[in-house]
Amino acid sequence: MERVLGIGGYFLRAADPTALSTWYREVLGLDFDANGLWQQEAGPTVFAAFPADTDYLGARTQQTMLNVRVGDLDAMLAQLRAAGAEVDAESQDLAGVGRFGWVTDPEGNRIELWQPS
Repeated sequence: MERVLGIGGYFLRAADPTALSTWYREVLGLDFDANGLWQQEAGPTVFAAFPADTDYLGARTQQTMLNVRVGDLDAMLAQLRAAGAEVDAESQDLAGVGRFGWVTDPEGNRIELWQPS
């Protein structure tokens, strides 16, 4: 059986694609080129389906949520707040899994930040 090797991209609609791409580059620090190619660090990736009525992914109109790994959740959350980003007040710590925080991008997309254990 042929298998998927990994996630090859994440695509989202935007009212202003240039501004949103700039936000991801300047505020989250995603180091991608003009074509969107990003050489990320190796590490775990979670694939999970949630119930249709979950609020975990953000607004009910948001069908997916980007989860990005970070090395230091507290430093990233402080950086996001300093940049004026909309950051959830609470974070979550799951024993054996890691720590989680959330930010909403300028177009209203909820993003999960994960510092693996």
